[in-house]
Amino acid sequence: MRSLLLLILILPGLCYAVDSTCYGTTSNGSLKHGVQLPWNGKNYTNYSRAAILAGRTYVHSEVKKIVTMAYHSLESSHPDKVYKYAETGKKNGGLFKPHKTHQNGLSVDFMTPMLNKKGESVHLPTNALNRLGYDIELDSKNEYNGLSVDYEAMAAHIAALHRQAKANGHNLWRVILAPELQPFLFKTEFGEYLRANVQFSKKRSWVRHDEHYHVDFRVPCVKS
Repeated sequence: MRSLLLLILILPGLCYAVDSTCYGTTSNGSLKHGVQLPWNGKNYTNYSRAAILAGRTYVHSEVKKIVTMAYHSLESSHPDKVYKYAETGKKNGGLFKPHKTHQNGLSVDFMTPMLNKKGESVHLPTNALNRLGYDIELDSKNEYNGLSVDYEAMAAHIAALHRQAKANGHNLWRVILAPELQPFLFKTEFGEYLRANVQFSKKRSWVRHDEHYHVDFRVPCVKS
């Protein structure tokens, strides 16, 4: 009887462990069996609990695997760095205002990692007053309220995402980051690796990507 009860409790979880399917493109697509990113981990956190509850942090199951594995690898390689993810998409994909993409579970925004005046890794603040971080604009020195961009942390993260994507049979399609910030990224320890393996958008986006960097993953999708 006890074994039967345990089986009844376990089976529902197994039934919902279904791989995602993406359709179309990041700008015109949808998602089936989308999964949410974890609320937080040892070295990362979310940008807004309210946004999570509103269903704005769903991704393709393969993307979730890549993102969480990348964070896990950074626990060992960069234990002093902390990270924060932001908007991803809806459970079933589709139009995701105000974004022009994020429609098929393959797009993730990551808030720019920062350094305080002591050189410590800190999160960029995200709250209702700055539209969950998206209204933040870095100044001419690429700083915000005494915080400066942690290019080493960002470069390590993007490299980790690429490595985990490849390890799982996928890739990164592109990274969108303000063009004027990219040269600083290429001067880091991972600069040559990023130049050789990751495609960065060279055109200025419709919104400046300085307070966050947008990553599109290359995972097989069904054409819509």
